Parts: sequence; structure tokens; C-alpha cells
Amino acid sequence: MVDLLRELNAAQREAVTATEGFVRVIAGAGSGKTRALTHRFAYLVNELGILPGNILCVTFTNKSANEMRQRIHQLTGDNDTGYINTFHGFCVSVLQEDSHAVQYPKSFLVLDNSDIDAMLQIIYEERGLTLRDMTYSAARDMIEMEKLLHRPDYYRDMIDLSLDTLKEKYDRAAGVRDIIFYGYLYQEKKCFGLDYNDLIKFSLYIFQQNEDIRLKWQRRLEYIMIDEFQDIDQIQYQLMEVLCGYHKNLFVVGDPDQTIYTWRGANVKYLLEFGKRFPGARTILMMDNYRSTPEILAVANSLIAKNRERIKKDLIPTLPPGPPVLCHLADTQCAEADWIAGRIKALHDTGVPYRDMAVLYRAHYVTRAVEEALLREKLPYTIYSGVQFFGRMEIKDALSYLRMIAYQDDLSFLRVANVPKRNLGKRRMAFLQEYAQREGCSLYRALRENMDEPIFKGTRAASFLSLIDGFSDGYEGRPVSEVLSAILNESGYEKMLRTEGSQERLDNLAELKQSVYEYETTCGEEVTLEHYLAHVALFTNADAQDQGDKVKLMTVHAAKGLEFPHVFLCGMNEGIFPSRKVRTLPGMEEERRLAFVALTRAERGLYLSASQGRNFDGSPRYPSRFLLDIDQELLTFVLPPREGLIREAREYIDRSWTYLAEDDGTALPVGQRVRHAVFGPGTVLDADMDLRSHVVQFDGMETPRRISFRAKLERITQAE
Repeated sequence: MVDLLRELNAAQREAVTATEGFVRVIAGAGSGKTRALTHRFAYLVNELGILPGNILCVTFTNKSANEMRQRIHQLTGDNDTGYINTFHGFCVSVLQEDSHAVQYPKSFLVLDNSDIDAMLQIIYEERGLTLRDMTYSAARDMIEMEKLLHRPDYYRDMIDLSLDTLKEKYDRAAGVRDIIFYGYLYQEKKCFGLDYNDLIKFSLYIFQQNEDIRLKWQRRLEYIMIDEFQDIDQIQYQLMEVLCGYHKNLFVVGDPDQTIYTWRGANVKYLLEFGKRFPGARTILMMDNYRSTPEILAVANSLIAKNRERIKKDLIPTLPPGPPVLCHLADTQCAEADWIAGRIKALHDTGVPYRDMAVLYRAHYVTRAVEEALLREKLPYTIYSGVQFFGRMEIKDALSYLRMIAYQDDLSFLRVANVPKRNLGKRRMAFLQEYAQREGCSLYRALRENMDEPIFKGTRAASFLSLIDGFSDGYEGRPVSEVLSAILNESGYEKMLRTEGSQERLDNLAELKQSVYEYETTCGEEVTLEHYLAHVALFTNADAQDQGDKVKLMTVHAAKGLEFPHVFLCGMNEGIFPSRKVRTLPGMEEERRLAFVALTRAERGLYLSASQGRNFDGSPRYPSRFLLDIDQELLTFVLPPREGLIREAREYIDRSWTYLAEDDGTALPVGQRVRHAVFGPGTVLDADMDLRSHVVQFDGMETPRRISFRAKLERITQAE
């Protein structure tokens, strides 16, 4: 026990040893919350004798889960690290064990964006849709919002309806949204695929409908820990409530000042009102900051103090003083970018590696001038765009081969049946799709049943069947890394890349093999191919990082959870940061929290910049209110602001406050009948969360109208 607690401060020690009941830890940025979580896990195992398999620790990214798993392994020496997962990863474990409760096989597929796009392609081709009707990206967003907001009971169609009935529903669909939505549900059920929303919905459904299964998991999970609790959404919260209902040991860690994901459903009230939901809950404050200098923390504390909806607290510095926080109000965007490039060059000349510097911004479009300046100065940089390792073509191909071995699913078949070339082009694929549709079978089975057809003479289809059958019959019990190496070799895939001279892609495959091997050695249990495929499907964009000695350019959202010795926060102008899209007071508080996150990424040097001049619409460009929120004596201005600039900016900001609504408003569902005080009755056609408005077709008008959330729309009930 002494070893585990020795290096912890008083608040961390309290968090680690508070094992029973409901505990809320408010952990400021850089306060060592990961250390507290890992040490608490180790304390439960080493000192209290709790089995790792009876502990659930939830993180919000796979990267965080992997890092935590490694740290816990080092502290406990035990290969078994329990359930250290994202919510989605944990639900995969539940469904792999209990999918029979929803009549799904254990070999269900976890769908990622490329799988969803492949399904959309099928739907678009079947129903004659084009990207002009809706882009794939917009379709994915639409499907997610339909599942979360407008049709939260959609999962019952997937569970209760037969495939034929769901197909009929899809065939009857008329509007573009309905065609895409029901076509997607049909495609999901057809291959037993589940996306991220489905994983939690299906798990909750099983727990609600089957008391024995619910009790089994409740009893198993004696201790539950949840990281980044400020980012939790409604269905994740519901899942958590169910899981902790037996032992009533729940430990949550979060920071209300770092809630920046309300746009995707996160709700900070779950953290703020934790004590109301769980009376007698204990609250521990971890405010000692081990990341940033006192100068940086003073600026961050000064900014976030202007928010009203928060727990009042200040980050406490533990590091010695550093350089002042510099602020530069440049005359133009180009001048702002030149100043940033000049500071980067000067820092590098003093021995600071480029990789120790990051340029953060509110939106990607801000980078144009910065990139041009970096190119002019020949300074190496990379845009952290979220292009993930597991999204690269050769990696997707390799994983599709593994999925063919385990599942023989249609999506994987379409991806690799003709890679390398086996003379299975569009005409032959169309033949197989038509046969599979008619017979209600997979494309792989369709190929096997039609091998004697003349259309497949002169192809290498037989060798593909033989390859997959051979691996499918003998992969169980073999290490996944070994299976991967063998299939890439025997399929001719690596030979194809060598012939093409694609060394970079071969290097990526080598990295994939290494990652599989590391997963096998750190997982702490026997890894099956199915487990690995479920694990790898859960990777998110945030899990990828560009390596090399380069300055990193990224949005503030992408920087969440990261830290850098030197941070440049550019584009600190009204309409840029805060975003011009903000229309509510809660939305403005979220923007301020986002700025707080940006400031607290910096360890030693923090550089804030804005530019004057004109916006795209010709309006004057003012410094951000977030710069003015900071006590001015805490900032060192590179040049004194022009006379009158700060006064003009404050006047502009004061005027803009009058246009901010008090709350976010609530969107009415599509199809809702409503009554307007002047326009009379109508039907809601759409809701635009960015513009905070409904699109309504009023009965007495030929064309629809866009109505602000601020206008009262009375719901009309069916009885009326």
C-alpha cells in the first residue's frame, strides 16, 4: 500500500482509497486524474484483493483505454486488467456474451464509417439516389440524429421485425430520409451489423428485458469507474445507472470546465448534479496542476471564471514560474501568421523541437494564412486532420480479409474478392448480387453455388474460395498475428504491393502486424479473431497521431486530452472564436470552455493572437471576447493595441449579447403538427440546430417557412 500511495498528493490519495459508495472527483486540467484512476484500480486489486474481472473502468477513447491498461499492468503485474473499455467496447463484450437475447449471432459485425458508406452505396444504387440528394457524410449524420433524437425506439424494428418485413418497410419508404434510414436498418440486419448507437441501445434493451442477464452483469461489476464524466450522454448515463444498481459502487472523474461536446449529446448536468441523483455521494476536488506554469494557469483561471454554469474552482500551480503569456493583435491575417511563423522559428533556434509546438484554432479554415507563412519559412508542419491509421486503404483491405475468415460478410467480400485482381469485375459482382438477393444468401455463398456457371470461367474465383475456406476451417486457436501474416502472404496481397512498389503501404501493414502482436501480449486473456475485429472496429479518429519532428496544426477539439510544451492559439477574433454560429448563452459558455481547454494544453509557453481588418462580409474584425475576459495585466502584448480598439470591441460584444437566447431550445420532431400565433396550423418538416429553427409547412401557405426556436409553436395533439 505504501508504494501505491507514496507518490500521490492528499487529494489523489483520498480518491484512490475512497472505494465504497458513490464518489465524484472534480479533477482540473493537468491534475493527474489518470494517475488517480490507475492507482485506484491497482489499490482495489493489490490491497483489497478485488479480482480485475470484477472492475469496469470506462474511458472515452481506445487510446486512453490502451494507455490505462498498460499502466495498470505495470502497477499490478497482472495480465488480467478487467474491463478497461470505452462504453462501446464494453457493450461489445456484453453482446458477444448475450447477443442470443436479441436473436443476433455472437459473430455480429461492429460497423465503422467505411462500412456504413458501403451500405449507403448499395441503397443509393438500388433506389436511384445520387449525392445531390444527400452526401454520404450528411446521410451518416442524419442516421445518427434519427437514432438519437427523432426515432429513439428504432432498435425495436431491428430486433422485433423479420428481415422480410424490414425489407418491405424499406421498399415502401418514399422520402429521401426514410429511404436512406430504413434501407440502412435493412442492410444492418441483413449482415447482423451494429453501429456505435446500436451497441449501447441493444445492451440496454437486453438489460431491461432480461432480469437474469442484467443481474449477472450487475453482480459481476463490483466496482465501476468512469473517466471524463462531463462528456457522458443520456444513453451512456442510463447504461451506467443500470450497471451500478446492485453493488452501488460508482466512481466518476470529470471537469465541468472541459465540457465541449454538448453538440453530440454530452450533458454536464450529470456531473454537476451527481449529488442530487446519488444522495450522500462524496465529492473530492483535485486542483493541483502539474502541467502548466503559474502564468498560463492564471490566464486560464481568469477566463473560465466568467462562466456562470460551473463549480467555482481554480487550478493551483505546482511548477516554477515561466515566461509571460504573449498576446499579439496583428494588423492583418498575414501579419498574424508571419508573427506565429517567426516565433516558431525563434523557438526552434533556441533548441525547441518542432514537435513540441502546436498551433490550435477553432476551425480548419483559419489555417490558410498560417500554412502559407510556414511554407514561406520552410518550417515543417502537419495538419492533424484525424486521418486514422485504421482508415487507410491497405489496412482496411487486410482487416477485410480477416473478416472474411471469421464472418464471410458481404461488405468484406465486395472489398477484397477482386484484390489482388481475380477477374471478378462489375459484371460478375452484379451477377452475384442478383443471385444473393433472389436466394437470400451471402455473396460468398452465391459465389460457391455458381462456380460452374460459364460467367466464372477464366477467373481466379476458385482460388479465392479455397483460400478463405482453408483459413476459416483452421483459424481457431491460432494467434491472430499469425493468421494475419499468413493471409496477406497466401492471398498475394503483399506481393501485389511489392510489385507496385508501394513501400509505404507495406510499412503500414508491418505496423498493423506489430499492433496485433502488442494487443495479444497486453490484453491479458486469450484473444480470438472475433475479439480482435470487434476491438479494432472501435478505433476513432482521435486515436491517430502523426509522428516526426513537425509543428502540429489542429482544431481545439482535436487537442482535447493532449499537451504540448508550446501552444499557439490563433484566430482569437469575434466570429471565429467564439464561432459565429453561437446563438445561445449556454452555447457561448461552451465556447469559453473550449477556449479554456485550448489554454490548458500549454506546458511552458502560451501565445495568443488575433488580427484586425475586415471579415468576409466586410464587417470590422474585433478581438475575441475571450481575450477581453482575461485580466489584462496577465497578458503581455507584443505591441500596444491601437487606440480605441478595445473600447470598440467591448461595445460590439455588448450589442451582440442581446441576440443570444437564454437556452438552447428544443427541436420538435419531424412530422409534429403545430400552431403558430399568426400563420395558424402546420407540420414540422425539419429542424436546423445550427440556425436554431424549424422548417414548417403551414396549411394555408404554398411554401414552407423557417421559424426561429424563439417563436412559440404550440403542439397540436392527435385529439385536436
